[in-house]
Amino acid sequence: MITKVRLFASIGAGGVLYLSPLLFAELGFSSSEIGWGITIAAISGSISRILSGFCLDKGISFNILLKAAAIIAIFADLFLFNSLTYKTYLEGQFLLGASAGIYWPASELAVPITCGNYPSSKGFALVRSADALGISIGSFLGTIASWISFTRFIFLIDIFCLMVLIYLLTNKILKEGYIQTNLDINNEEDFLFTNNKSKTTIKALLPILTISIFATSIFSLLQSGLPLDLINGSTYRGPIGETFSGLILSLQLGLILLFQWPIGNWLSTKNIDFGLKLSLLSLSIGCLLIALSSRLTNGILLIIFALFFIALGLTAFLPTATEGIIQTSTISKRGMAMALFSQCFGLSSIFAPIASGKIIDIVGDGMFIWLSIGIISMMLIPLTSKVKENLIN
Repeated sequence: MITKVRLFASIGAGGVLYLSPLLFAELGFSSSEIGWGITIAAISGSISRILSGFCLDKGISFNILLKAAAIIAIFADLFLFNSLTYKTYLEGQFLLGASAGIYWPASELAVPITCGNYPSSKGFALVRSADALGISIGSFLGTIASWISFTRFIFLIDIFCLMVLIYLLTNKILKEGYIQTNLDINNEEDFLFTNNKSKTTIKALLPILTISIFATSIFSLLQSGLPLDLINGSTYRGPIGETFSGLILSLQLGLILLFQWPIGNWLSTKNIDFGLKLSLLSLSIGCLLIALSSRLTNGILLIIFALFFIALGLTAFLPTATEGIIQTSTISKRGMAMALFSQCFGLSSIFAPIASGKIIDIVGDGMFIWLSIGIISMMLIPLTSKVKENLIN
């Protein structure tokens, strides 16, 4: 059931995340203004993530939190659908971020809770596949909407999917599954200090959280920096239109969909550090290739080639890192651990859109952005050995 919930949530989010920057750029908003809107969403999401993790550790059902997230997202879509001014755009982004912040820790923790005897590593691979499928469908529908000059239709699609999500969450089996598998929630292991039962500390989570911050920044760049980079072009690589840009983004999402289950399922049989090394190496190569494309006349072809490495890196990272968080945290504090992991998406979403928007406005292309992320990803590979040392399960 949680897989279906994630599928419909992703269908709605796919168009909103990847097509809304193009929509508001078309309305005349600058790259910096769009970046600030995404940052506002990230800030509100950062606050609501901590709140969501706290509620989960207090025993509040993920079912309730997911419904709350869906309701807030519906209001956000209504704001954005009717937005003609920058103020309304920012208000919609604020609500959208708050919704996402509540949604992610709850939806992630729901996986091991509802897996039963099914390995959680394979469960994460399965729901990530549902995420990829949903986002690909949503992005494709958004691209069609842009073809017919009605890009705002992405918000109506999201509202419909959120209503289906709320309907699915009324399923009695899903709610009972939480109660049955959450009986150990009162485990008294301390999250801040080590003890004989567990090595779980904030310090133990730092290596995987550090890797996650930089890996998740690529998600933000794909939503904000890459579309703007494609539309603006560079000195050598010419700009491309909104529709063609949407097609390239759809290709990237399609590759993630193609790779997610086979890669995630394969990595579920491997060590956590192996999956993270593969992810960082692939992301580094992909980002460096995108950086190089800015200096080639036919650089768009190199971007398409780079998307294969980006897709491999992301599909390796998502289920592996999430399982790593589970294996590095105690049962009583997994809600907050998931909130911290989800916070990595929030932090990268705060800084990446502003930085990418400013750099593209000043420099004219995104070469420096992709070059920096590619180098940092390569430098983080040795940190994966620390992640392996801190696993407790």
